Amino acid sequence: MADSYAMVKGGKLNLKGHKMKKSKKHKSHKRKHDGSSASAPSRSQDHEDVAKHGGWWEVKQFADITANIAIEVGDSVYITALDNGGLAIGEPRDEGDGPDPAEIFTAIKINDTKVAFKSGYGKYVTVEADGKLEAKVEAMGAREQFEPVFQDGKLALNGCNNCFLTCDEDGELACSARTAGDGEFVRLRSCAVRERDPLEDIPLEERGSVKDAEINYVKKFQSFQDRRLRVNEEDKTALKKAKKEGDFHEVLLDRRATALSSPPGPELQLNSPP
Repeated sequence: MADSYAMVKGGKLNLKGHKMKKSKKHKSHKRKHDGSSASAPSRSQDHEDVAKHGGWWEVKQFADITANIAIEVGDSVYITALDNGGLAIGEPRDEGDGPDPAEIFTAIKINDTKVAFKSGYGKYVTVEADGKLEAKVEAMGAREQFEPVFQDGKLALNGCNNCFLTCDEDGELACSARTAGDGEFVRLRSCAVRERDPLEDIPLEERGSVKDAEINYVKKFQSFQDRRLRVNEEDKTALKKAKKEGDFHEVLLDRRATALSSPPGPELQLNSPP
């Protein structure tokens, strides 16, 4: 079986109408930009998306693929398994509803890049010789493995024939596209419980003592023409009280105004503010 897996070619997400050379040139910069710290609006949008899909969240990387997976091919539209071994496009789900049981597959990771999907009827999704998809076999081989290709916030499923999963106007599913365009982009959704970061709702600047928080905000908003840090040196008791009572930022602004009217503090050791 290991030899069969070795036969399968890995694929890249070739976007229709784009030259790979040009895309590769900008790939590193793009990912660096997208990988920066998550903003509050993006977290809010993520929560809204999860609620809209009945608690099923979008998989953003291979490591997040879990046992129960739904393959979304349109807005709240999922691939569904039929009892005769066929695969079809399910009916659109209402907002707030997740996928039906027949639309939930068991994802089995084969290695660090490949995964197989087993339907609720215990059959593996297979790429047939003509590229069409069925779920009729009970054993997993080379034709039953797929490579989820993540790039620039999009996902396409690459089959064993090195073609991407696509759906035609009649709703027929097949791995037949050599490049990935809008018709080949899908979403994998999971209902697994994600561990919540206890500090998720706390701004990065405030994840420490009130003294550290005040310095962080000063570094963030102060212009450093003279490379001097202006921090209010008064007692921090008022800050601690304000943090408990919910007016932390107001007190910070008052303290900053006082600090700006006072002589500058020590010279910064940093070349530029964080």
